[in-house]
Amino acid sequence: MSTRGIRRKKSSLSEVKVAVIGAPSVGKSALTVRFLTKRYIGEYDHQQDSKYKHEALLDGEPILFEILDTCPKSLNEIPGNEIAQWADGLFLVYSITDRESFNYVRRAKQSLQPEIPLTLVGNKADMVHLRQVSPEEGEILAKDFECSFAEVAAAEQVNQVGEVFHELCREVLTLRRRAKHSLLDRMLGSKSACRVYCRGKSDSALPKD
Repeated sequence: MSTRGIRRKKSSLSEVKVAVIGAPSVGKSALTVRFLTKRYIGEYDHQQDSKYKHEALLDGEPILFEILDTCPKSLNEIPGNEIAQWADGLFLVYSITDRESFNYVRRAKQSLQPEIPLTLVGNKADMVHLRQVSPEEGEILAKDFECSFAEVAAAEQVNQVGEVFHELCREVLTLRRRAKHSLLDRMLGSKSACRVYCRGKSDSALPKD
């Protein structure tokens, strides 16, 4: 394939930026890597935020995912508004075995006040014997956030984790298409109004300086 062909293919990719937000040790990196590589790695020693790029087909359309895996040092460290401004969509991740992490995503949502698609994710759903947050509590919080909700197990589920990322991407692309159509409608409406105005008034009828 020629370089020109590759460039053309790259330029046709839809780019979707996703930030993964949650308290320490809830499995944000495990979820991200499970989606990127389909492999599970249980232990991570991140000292700072990590950013990944990943190409995938979604409903037959090539997508370039850019994923920001945030790395708060403590429960008191909430990501700044610049992350919500950078991202097209957010994952708010907690562990079903850790109520403090559930409270953390509530505080993060209140602090960020994002106006972009969200997904609330309860991770470690395979550890039901250690559950501290019920599925019903997750559903209620997601309803309060007006976002989608899923419980997943990064340690065991490949397809489910992938589908959570894909569903958020679909929301982002749907919102983007609606915004584009709305902008086109406004532009076409303005042009139509201008044509009507210009036809309805002669130069002599226009106001004088």
